[in-house]
Amino acid sequence: MDMDTPDQIAARPEATQGTSPRGAAKRKTYKGAEIMIEYLIKEKVPYLFGVCGHGNIGFLDAAAGAADRIRTISVHHEQAAGYMADAYFKVRHEPVATYTSCGPGSCNLPIALAGAMMDSSSFLAITGNVPTTQFNRMPFQETGRYFQGDFPSVIRPLVKKSFQPTRVEMLPLAMKQAFGLLRTGRPGPVNIDVPLNVFQETAEVEIPDPDPLVKQRSPGDLNALEQALDLLLAAKRPVILVGQGGLIGEATGTLLEFLKLVRIPVVTSPNGKGTLDETLDLAFGAIGRNGPYAANEAARNADVLLALGCSFDDRATSAWISGYTLTIPPTRLIQIDNDPSEIGRNYPVTLGILGDIRASLEILVRRAREKLASTPKTFDNWVATLRDCRKTWDDYQKPFTESDQFPLRPERLMQGLSRVVPENALFATDVGVHHNWVVQLWKARRPRHLLQSWGFASMGFATCGILGAKLAQPESPAIAVVGDGSFLMTPHILATAMEYDIPAVWVVWNNCGYCSIRDMQLGMFGQELATSFQIDKTKKLFSTDFVMLAHSMGAQAARVDRAGDLEGVLETAINANRPYLVEVMVDRDIRPVGTGTWSLPPFPHAEPNFRKLAGLDK
Repeated sequence: MDMDTPDQIAARPEATQGTSPRGAAKRKTYKGAEIMIEYLIKEKVPYLFGVCGHGNIGFLDAAAGAADRIRTISVHHEQAAGYMADAYFKVRHEPVATYTSCGPGSCNLPIALAGAMMDSSSFLAITGNVPTTQFNRMPFQETGRYFQGDFPSVIRPLVKKSFQPTRVEMLPLAMKQAFGLLRTGRPGPVNIDVPLNVFQETAEVEIPDPDPLVKQRSPGDLNALEQALDLLLAAKRPVILVGQGGLIGEATGTLLEFLKLVRIPVVTSPNGKGTLDETLDLAFGAIGRNGPYAANEAARNADVLLALGCSFDDRATSAWISGYTLTIPPTRLIQIDNDPSEIGRNYPVTLGILGDIRASLEILVRRAREKLASTPKTFDNWVATLRDCRKTWDDYQKPFTESDQFPLRPERLMQGLSRVVPENALFATDVGVHHNWVVQLWKARRPRHLLQSWGFASMGFATCGILGAKLAQPESPAIAVVGDGSFLMTPHILATAMEYDIPAVWVVWNNCGYCSIRDMQLGMFGQELATSFQIDKTKKLFSTDFVMLAHSMGAQAARVDRAGDLEGVLETAINANRPYLVEVMVDRDIRPVGTGTWSLPPFPHAEPNFRKLAGLDK
């Protein structure tokens, strides 16, 4: 299908109507909803994702009047709208808006808001509320037992700010301030909660023009950056650790320039995967519980660690247990972040620097050029050691990636995906045991092309979010790897894809259960309950017929019945350029090998098993 890009939507002549020279906006009588729509168009927002309800019909009427300038996509659950908006921002770094109604409509949105908030992703959540004249009377769907029209309290910890304009005249300022928050500082969602009558009532107002983008790329303290470079150059085993801040800060190009001068091994947090092409020689993968062997070996043996935009969460650090992923101290930590609350939160710093990641790297590049002239600084012995670790890992994995067993080994499915998925594809992973395998084995090639819900780990994110990703970057194939458990939570997204002709491929990793939790139950208690999908009376495993489910919504679908068919089926699905589901039965009893660990106190942590399985520990 041919899809308009967001830029094409924003560039339509109609999309700029009504704008005026800065400071020359004219007063005019508008409905509240018209003010909101016109301001969204001025901000070049191309899409509205949401679900109708009596609380937002006034908003939808205004959107209908501007349908040639801003496109509305109706989904079948509000959570899906939030996931699509979250993924759109993760790909494009520009916010879109969602719309939901009062009561249960907006109460279906908080999971998506929480996922975006914890992953530093932005969108504007427009929520309808009951009319102000009915506040405190407990009308239909008011959240008002303790305070009138109190939906903002429901989502208070999940947004950067919640506005509740109760008069039409308040909307222009609320909209402008909301976008100021969306576009500055650490990204996160913002809410505007609008009573039904405020959508419909009128006022004579000026719709403001958006402010120019705030210049936010300030480097850290120059003397501190000089010290950081000296520490790196004097180290014997330096490592650069890139977190999600590398993706948010769009630091890939500058990082590559620095690596040409200072040949330091690079690892990422799981949520930072893709900042650096993981097929490069100096890229050793993601650290933590499910990291490949070389990544954890690099991080835990480093004498100096430069952390760029990394929050050091529990899954990325082997639950902060020293010696498994990190050893701080004695490793000296240089931490650069634009959020002061992250610096020193989980590990003591030798040098903490508050500043933009890319701008700080630009300073390091300039100073490294001055110090090193034309001779790159290398750490040959250290890099060679890590290459050996990578080879040991690859040699261990190789027979599993070539296995022809059925149900498929997880390693074989990941290998098939790596062979077929184009380099420019948008590749999203949902939450479940398959996510662990993606973190461990998928080699991300480009920034913002691997999409995941990390901090809140919201099941359904990739299942639905892949449509938002595709709309953000229509020229790229869009593939979501989803568990059978996560897909069954939001299968209605197939209907949305068909209704709006949005091409995407869903690869359903079918292991008949919530197997990541099943494995934890078996490991901690020796038994499982409510984690396998089964017929209750017989305990026989149960599987939805996902191919039939997809066909019922008009999507194409196929099932992989043997390992040798995998690549061909995947290629057919991607080349179809329409909604397509591929179901793959995966061996549920094969777990990711451990090179790190994780801990849920008071349970003891598991010991990594890779060295033993690979024959490194005799």
